[in-house]
Amino acid sequence: SLVGRFYAMDRDNRWERVEAAYNLLVSGKGVFEAETALQGLRQAYDREESDEFVQPTIITGAEGAATINDGDAVIFMNFRSDRARELTRALNEQDFDGFEREKIAQLSSFVTLTEYQQDFEYPVAYAPMSIENGLGEYLSSQGKKQLRIAETEKYAHVTFFFNGGVDEPFAGEERILIPSPNVKTYDLQPEMSAPEVTVKIVEAIESGHFDAIISNYANCDMVGHTGDFEAAILAVEAVDRALSEIIEALKKVGGELLITADHGNIEQMKDPETGQPFTAHTVSPVPLLYFGREAVLREGGSLIDIAPTMLDLMGLEKPGEMTGFSLIKH
Repeated sequence: SLVGRFYAMDRDNRWERVEAAYNLLVSGKGVFEAETALQGLRQAYDREESDEFVQPTIITGAEGAATINDGDAVIFMNFRSDRARELTRALNEQDFDGFEREKIAQLSSFVTLTEYQQDFEYPVAYAPMSIENGLGEYLSSQGKKQLRIAETEKYAHVTFFFNGGVDEPFAGEERILIPSPNVKTYDLQPEMSAPEVTVKIVEAIESGHFDAIISNYANCDMVGHTGDFEAAILAVEAVDRALSEIIEALKKVGGELLITADHGNIEQMKDPETGQPFTAHTVSPVPLLYFGREAVLREGGSLIDIAPTMLDLMGLEKPGEMTGFSLIKH
């Protein structure tokens, strides 16, 4: 079978999408049919569907549609956890209530490539490495109060991923989840939930309750994935407005701000060779921008230097596990 990640890899409880993928995998019910996977992909392109949005397609070649049946063993080959959880639950949980399953396959085994969630009890092919004294854990050990905030699309990034694969908050860590908009694709609402996230961040800054606030604005990544250039402009403008409000709040309390990313996307919206919309991540260098006191950042840093830099700004020594260095010129 063939289906885009828009359906099979949802992470925002859009269960109707997961249901379409589930029915394809388990019941052999799709929207389209094709003799081969390549033919199915070509048909999708003819319908102007990019890879992410390929509608559920049954591959009918050889022995007909292959489905997951009683007694089958399943190896889920997705390495990324957040986009594998919903389909994993649908295939395994007896009391699953995301949607009504017409057919439930009793699997002999279900193996995940990596650990998708700590309380999942399925065998894991490659167990996670234990990360000690990451930034969140270290701030907690130093008695610092921290806030993690993002809309749904990036909530796992500022919680589970940021904490080195740990679901539970550390002591002194608070979390705020802002729902992402209920739209099919984010070019339809490029500002996403940035305004709502910003309101909560400004409130947190002005409260003086937190020593550190970790946030992730989803716009430039999620709208970048749509390939819609006009929507991309609106997405960047939404983040610009958000940062302006945050900086004004920081000025009032003498706070500081680091802005960065771990990959590019929205800065390249067209494939230079084909002229077609470019929807993937890029390998462009990312910025590290600083607002606050008159500090100067040195050149040549990398992602491993960001946590030591933040600790330096907070007047804390970095733990021995951090191999990067502060980028602040003293």
